[in-house]
Formats: sequence, C-alpha cells, structure tokens
Amino acid sequence: MVKANEEIFELLKKLTSDIGISGYEDNIRGIVIDELKSYADSLEVDSLGNVIAIKRGSKSSRKIMIAAHMDEIGLMISYIDEKGFLKFAPVGGITERTLLGQRVKVATKDNKIIKGVIGLKPPHIMKPEEAKQVPDFSELYIDAGFFSKDEVLKNGIGIGSIVTFDRELERIGNGDIVTGKSLDDRAGLAAMIQAFKKIDKNEVSIYAVATVQEEVGLKGAKVSAFKIEPDIAIALDVTIASDVPSIPEGSWICKLNQGPAIKLIDGQKGTGLITNKKLLEFVENVANKYNIPYQLEVLTGGTTDASAINLNREGVPSIAISIPARYIHSPVEVISLNDLEKTSDLAAKVASEINEKTILNLINQKIK
Repeated sequence: MVKANEEIFELLKKLTSDIGISGYEDNIRGIVIDELKSYADSLEVDSLGNVIAIKRGSKSSRKIMIAAHMDEIGLMISYIDEKGFLKFAPVGGITERTLLGQRVKVATKDNKIIKGVIGLKPPHIMKPEEAKQVPDFSELYIDAGFFSKDEVLKNGIGIGSIVTFDRELERIGNGDIVTGKSLDDRAGLAAMIQAFKKIDKNEVSIYAVATVQEEVGLKGAKVSAFKIEPDIAIALDVTIASDVPSIPEGSWICKLNQGPAIKLIDGQKGTGLITNKKLLEFVENVANKYNIPYQLEVLTGGTTDASAINLNREGVPSIAISIPARYIHSPVEVISLNDLEKTSDLAAKVASEINEKTILNLINQKIK
C-alpha cells in the first residue's frame, strides 16, 4: 500500500538528508538541478550559487519569480584542541539550547561524513548555578571520537569544516506529519520544485529560484532578483506553527495541518515584508477558487526572501506563502505533508493564473 504524500515525502527526504549550510549549498544545488532540468526551458547557476530555472512565457516578457532557499542553519569548526575535541561557531540563527546532547555530522575536505556528538560537562559535577543555565557556545564542543589534533586532521577535518545535525526525516503520528532537520527551508524548496513541475506554459515567464544564504541575510534572493528583474515574486518558506502547550492559544500565529500560511507582515522594526494588498487579495481569491485551505499570518519576528525581492530596483510586489512548522531552527522541526502539498498547489495555481493584465493591475498606480 502506497502511503499518502509518498512522492513529496521522498523528495523532502532527499533534500533533508544532505548537508547544505549557508554558503555551502553545493550538494543541495545538485539535487535541485536534477529535479528541475527536465522541466525547464533553460537552467543556470549564477555567480553566488543560486539555481535559476525558467519556463518562458508564450506571449509576454513579464516575469514571475518563485523563490525558496537551499541553505540550512549549522555550525563551522573554529578550533581543534590537542586532545582532538572540536570547537565551533554558529552559522545562521542557531541557539545553544538546541545543541545540547545532539549527534552531528561533520563534512571532511573530500566531502565524507564523520559523525560526532556535542559534549558538555555532565550534571553530576556541575555547580548548582551551572545546572540552571544554558551553556554558552564557548563551553560546547564536538567529540568525534578522536584522541589528538593530528588524528582529526588526518581524517580530513580542519578549520572551516561544516557541521549539521545527524537526523533523518521520519513520519510520526498518522504518517502525514514528519520531523527532521533543515525543514527550514527544504520544505519550501520541495514545494517550489513541485510547483514548477505542475505549471503549464503561461503567457508570462516563470522563474523558479533556489536561493543561497537566506539564513545569513537573504543574500541569494537579493542578487538573483537583481539579475532577473521580476514583476511579481512569491517566496516559499516555513513559518512558526505555535499551536503547542508552551504558548497561550491567543498568541498562536499559525496551526499545523490547517493549510499554507499567507503572510501579511513580518520582521521587526521595518526590516521585513508588508505584503502588497492587491497581490494578497489575488492570492486569497485563487486559494478560494481552487478550495485550497489557508491561514493568514502576522509575524512579529523573522522574515523571508520575499522582503529582499520586494525592494529590488523600483520595487516588486511580493508575497510569502509558508508551511507551518513547529520547533523551527532545531534538529526536530515538525511539519504536515498536507500543508506542504497545499503550499505547492497554491503556488502553482497563483503562478498559472497571473497574466499580463494581472501584473499591470498590480504594478500600475493610475492617477485620475
């Protein structure tokens, strides 16, 4: 018997199994190219490493950009002591409390994987005040089972080696819920890949962009948008599913398994996105037309590639459609495959429904 959502599950498992922290997305880029090359009229990789796949429009030079980032948060080896223990620095928004007691994968210079664990002084010999505190990065280290610096170096680990969590994608609960690492944003990436495959020829061009370095400043989105000059942009990412016991219900942002989240606003102190009102209305109308369930999202922290694309050149009407995820930026992120499928469906339908007239309506402000 074939499990529900098996195709998207297998794609997501492939995307989450490999290492691709910010600036080191090479392995993920290869998977994306393999997935998109048979569906694109042309495909290229720009100088920063973004993958750009294009379905050319039949009637118009207008462009829709659908972006999802390839990178994940992770660690980088910063020091190796004489006993073979590895010190590290964070890459992206990773916090100390998510690291305690975790197994990790360290990539060697020749792209092999060496497993290790993040170590900390055991509680039996901690002072009472130590036991109550979250340790600082300076107190943590990776134990990869070596006994000298020389042994570490001989096995291909050096300063700058990259590290990710040692977690595989797993189904839990009824099977439509999955947990694993790097669902931020391999889930959005899977939705983008599937959406691009579903989109038939449109009168406007569709640009599917797998961006780099989102977690460290939306860098890939900035340069790819400058190159493409899109008229409309959609970013596919994850967002906070806060429907958990530790958060009061009145403070919930989005719920798991209730459909994609359409973002109204995000960021802090003017750093994020305020969604174009006309584009928001258009996306809601498409969702209603095709009976795709959705949630409206107001997020006071964090942002997506949409906020960078939105400010490209003279401005690009942009929107983020997100997959609700519990425990974001941890080794055990949790999403619904149903939400993922519906996010992909909505992105594909929105891109298919946008034409020259739609774009002109969104970007032209008539003064009577």
